[in-house]
Amino acid sequence: MQGRRWFFQEATLLIAIALLVAISALRDPKFLNAYNLQVIAREAALFGIMGIGETMVILTGGIDLSPGSMVALSGVVVAYLIVFAKFPISLAILTVILMGALVGTWHGFFVTKLRVPPFIITLGTLSAARGFATVICTTVTGGQPIVNLPEEFSALGQKSLWGWLPVPVLLLLIFAAAAGIVLYRMRFGRYTFAVGGNLEAARLAGVPVDFVRFVCYMVSASLASIAGVLTAAYVNSGDPNVGVAWELYVIAAVVIGGTSLMGGQGTLWGTLLGALFMSVLKNGLLFWNVPPPWHEVVIGAVVVSAVTLDTLRRRHYGG
Repeated sequence: MQGRRWFFQEATLLIAIALLVAISALRDPKFLNAYNLQVIAREAALFGIMGIGETMVILTGGIDLSPGSMVALSGVVVAYLIVFAKFPISLAILTVILMGALVGTWHGFFVTKLRVPPFIITLGTLSAARGFATVICTTVTGGQPIVNLPEEFSALGQKSLWGWLPVPVLLLLIFAAAAGIVLYRMRFGRYTFAVGGNLEAARLAGVPVDFVRFVCYMVSASLASIAGVLTAAYVNSGDPNVGVAWELYVIAAVVIGGTSLMGGQGTLWGTLLGALFMSVLKNGLLFWNVPPPWHEVVIGAVVVSAVTLDTLRRRHYGG
């Protein structure tokens, strides 16, 4: 029964994506040109990479509101390390990923040891990370984005393998495969679902609840940092203004994909489809000439609708 339920949700989401594509293409045939499809694929890959980590956090019954701001901070930091600190590209990227892991550890510590609600601690990071990114740019460039990044770095976000596969999409597939193995083939995955299903029951059953939540928050922040590196490579700069409201896109992608905000239920495949849906919607709004302020209104409506449907779904299935 549950398998059919997930299949129905994902089939419905695929139909919704197809309808969005059809409507946008009818509005403007340029929607389906190769360049725009690659733009959609790259953005969906970024949302998907962040969505993998967000899915793991939400499965445990938590929430991470910081991915958008972590994208901005990570992009600025990696650009600073390459341009001003003269770090080798690989070392700069590894340093930023480590920074993301440390931020995730910070979240995990507050949630598990100090019992601070995840909404509060990650909301603090949402503000602080973007603020810190702005401080760095203000200090080194007078408030302008950090530019003059080397071509080898920019290729990570701009290059397409074999002329059609963007690098971010390839990385998404790798991360999704790894996360799928962890969630559906390993004990840690069973623990993750158990913690979100009933935290105290999982603790009494011997599940290392704090460790599981620690790891999920670390993964989420680390993947957001990777998305930040890819974004900086794509726009060829470290800009503190990128990624605004992306946490909403990511959370919407996860919930639309069938992961319950109450924890314990969800699918990784659904999250990837949700990321594609959000990217197509975001791109379609531009082709429909919807004024930018209304974009956030639409996304807000999507989030509210997704959460409402999740609530009704859980009530119907007794979950």
